[in-house]
Amino acid sequence: MTNVHAVVSRLGPAERTILAELAAGEPPFAVHRRAALSSTLRYLEGGRGSPVVLLHGRGNAATTWFPLLPELARRHRVIAVDLPGFGHASSPPFEGGGFEEGLRFFADPVEELLLELDLGDAALVGHSLGGLVAAEIALRRRARPRKLVLIGAMGVGPVMTAWSRAYFRAPPERLRRVLGEALFRRIRPPQPTPRGERLAALHGELYAVPDGRVAPVAAFDALFPAVGPVPHRLSRLGEIDAETLVLWGERDDVFPAPLGIAAAAAIPRATLRLVPLGHAPHLEDPALVVPELIEFLTPGAGP
Repeated sequence: MTNVHAVVSRLGPAERTILAELAAGEPPFAVHRRAALSSTLRYLEGGRGSPVVLLHGRGNAATTWFPLLPELARRHRVIAVDLPGFGHASSPPFEGGGFEEGLRFFADPVEELLLELDLGDAALVGHSLGGLVAAEIALRRRARPRKLVLIGAMGVGPVMTAWSRAYFRAPPERLRRVLGEALFRRIRPPQPTPRGERLAALHGELYAVPDGRVAPVAAFDALFPAVGPVPHRLSRLGEIDAETLVLWGERDDVFPAPLGIAAAAAIPRATLRLVPLGHAPHLEDPALVVPELIEFLTPGAGP
């Protein structure tokens, strides 16, 4: 029998408010939990139409997509998933290893969830770590996503900035607990907008967990060394057979824009879109990014 690890985390006030707004919205979003291999994954679901699965970045959660969810769900069935160990998803302990083991830790349960929910052909939209997971699922071909969107994706090239390596190795969960909210915001200042403040409050809650998310942090650290070359999938991107949108911030300070350019050149049916933003353009300026996503995700639209 599979040993499924339970979810014991609790919602903070910022996330509770976001979920209440999404539940009362049009269309409404519901919260679900489902066992997938040895993890229990939480996901948000709303809307009707062709399915789109959203995979967040390191340390975030399905609720991080809240600025995009209502608009996307007016045209699609949208499923936003907590990656194993992050958000309010559980995970087994990470047994150690390198890049391949760390990637399996995150990709295996998500792939299993997609197949169990009959979402093997759903469009996949992944940001940062979620982009690497989406690309890996497309490469395995157990699931066959009809379209793929990579936003500032991890693991598509051999570069990661020194600043981001130091920040993630700290890691941010420890920094948030040790420094407190005010000092942590100096390291990671929010955008001076109401949306930026809400995202900062949500990120603060997700980072300030008592156990520091030991397993997913260890698995994430296995994806890149503290120094030296960064493992990547660049040489295999040519195997991706889905229509792909590579969306990258020109000011990305985690994975520089040339990585996105090279990834788009390597994927046979890819379109590159560079925007004058940073590592999370979909959260920095949803009004700019959402129309790009809707246009690309519309059935029949291509690169």
